[in-house]
Amino acid sequence: MPTSPSVATGPAPASPPRTARGRRADLIVVLAALVLAVWVTSGLWRDPNVRAVTVNSSDQALFEWLLAFGGHALTHGENPFFTHLINVPDGVNLAVNTSVTVYAVVFAPLTYLVGPPVTFLVILTLNLAATAVAWYLLLSRQYVRSRLAAGVGGLFIAYSPGMVSHANAHLNWTAGWLVPLLIWRLFALRRPGHWLRDGTIFGVLVAVAFSIAAEGLFFTALALGVFVVVWSLHPARRAEARAALPTFLRGLGVAAVVAGALLAYPLWLHFAGPQRFHGTGFDPVIHSEDIAAFVSYPRRSLAGEAGLGTSLAPNPTEENSFFGAPLLLLTVVCFVALWRRADPGRRATLWALGVLAVVFSVLSWGPVAKVDGDRTDVPMPFDLLGQLPVVNAALPARLALVVAPVIGLLLAYTIDQLRTAPPRHRFSEAAWALGFVVALLPLVPTPLLTSEREPIPRFITAGTWKEYVSPGGVLTPVPVAVDVYPDGQRWQAYALAHRQGEFRIPAGFFLGPGGPDGRGRIGPVPRPFNALMDQAARTGMVPIVTDGTLREVRADLAYWRVEAVVLPDRVHGAKFDVDEDAVLRTATALLGRPERVDDVWLWRIPRS
Repeated sequence: MPTSPSVATGPAPASPPRTARGRRADLIVVLAALVLAVWVTSGLWRDPNVRAVTVNSSDQALFEWLLAFGGHALTHGENPFFTHLINVPDGVNLAVNTSVTVYAVVFAPLTYLVGPPVTFLVILTLNLAATAVAWYLLLSRQYVRSRLAAGVGGLFIAYSPGMVSHANAHLNWTAGWLVPLLIWRLFALRRPGHWLRDGTIFGVLVAVAFSIAAEGLFFTALALGVFVVVWSLHPARRAEARAALPTFLRGLGVAAVVAGALLAYPLWLHFAGPQRFHGTGFDPVIHSEDIAAFVSYPRRSLAGEAGLGTSLAPNPTEENSFFGAPLLLLTVVCFVALWRRADPGRRATLWALGVLAVVFSVLSWGPVAKVDGDRTDVPMPFDLLGQLPVVNAALPARLALVVAPVIGLLLAYTIDQLRTAPPRHRFSEAAWALGFVVALLPLVPTPLLTSEREPIPRFITAGTWKEYVSPGGVLTPVPVAVDVYPDGQRWQAYALAHRQGEFRIPAGFFLGPGGPDGRGRIGPVPRPFNALMDQAARTGMVPIVTDGTLREVRADLAYWRVEAVVLPDRVHGAKFDVDEDAVLRTATALLGRPERVDDVWLWRIPRS
């Protein structure tokens, strides 16, 4: 087995002595990581309880709800992997959703103290900073001699275009600090005499990673598997790999047993539990990486601010490559420079990294190739692999996220080599420096776009809702809560985090069954009441109401066992402005005249 998943320019150096200079370098990197994290999220820090990520407020509301629910489940002894608080009466299987269970439990005291929006922002900011620090520590302690090299590599990986893009509310994908920890503990499994302890530690880490970012864990496992296989098959490393294999497999077996025991129940829910689904409701062709995106610039960068950003991603949260042509050119130059000075053993690692980058780049292109926004008929390898179980639940575009660490490693090792053996001519040294500046400066991130979202009504914050809903009863906002109308889950998260008690809601924002061909979908299959309210909210048109319409609406409310229907003065639409007046007139036509309670319109629904 290799001593590292990175490209070694020599034997893996021992941890450098902890000199005052080294400690200063560590502190500088930590401060730089924190400053960049706060810079990227600065729009939210202006007022965490009021502001939201402009391009993805729905996911932000979902993760805030998950944090509130997780804390509530911990303190009330409820199942953290399945809930009936949303999507009544069927409930939601959170094991097949991005439930960030570990975060919800660890940060539960903070959630109860300051509320889900602040907890969400704290985790998002720490995710970015911790990713940079974790990569820096892995590189500087094991694989490079130069702290500068480790700092550049770690900061690039943490604030690469894909990571900044997913900082638009994805607490799971921004938990990139898990990857260097997984790499570190995986390669520790080859140590003779420590396979039981190392395997146990690795198994616990895998369980934690699954509970924070299951899809990211799957991609990391695939990437490390490809690297190890390619490296081990290289003629220069076969003997070393064969000698280390027995110990490595023992440790891996222990890790599998430990992780399997810890994850037995969530894995059962994931693959065989109620409300499970197979595949995903997202179109893999749409959610695949455009080939031209690799040489393009992201929108949240200096280049993007200068007008060089593109719209080649399916949405602003999925700019998974977008490295820009200068960085790709610099990466190739770094690879060639390292290759030329490498011995056969070192070239095995270079070869494995190169294969890894190419394989995941091609797979990220999805079932068919897209070039500069135009879909071709050229089939891609993912067209075959995407039919496999588990793989069919992944979005191919996100496979490009694996390429950023490869680039970061090559940059770090090139800088390390340049500092160990500087170029003989000043011109060459200046050319290298200029190349790094031209490649990396345009990618310096800019703050996420944020905007004010509609406040949670006083009807909820004051606890007035408890006068109209029995304990554990059902309340529904209109429009009914789904991804584009996240108010219901935001209200519920507030009530849970402030220990007001429980009310349940129909529908909600989650992944569940009901998609085409047995695949998943976002939210439940819409019922007539959902569709009527959605039509009014989107179009501003009040639908024609017939006796049949009224019977369908009454049936929906009875199915959900709704006790109160609530419309605030301002409804948050995650993708478009909501016509509250049209919703009010539609609800009145369906349910009769409402009463005014605090700052909401309320319809009491008699229980049949």
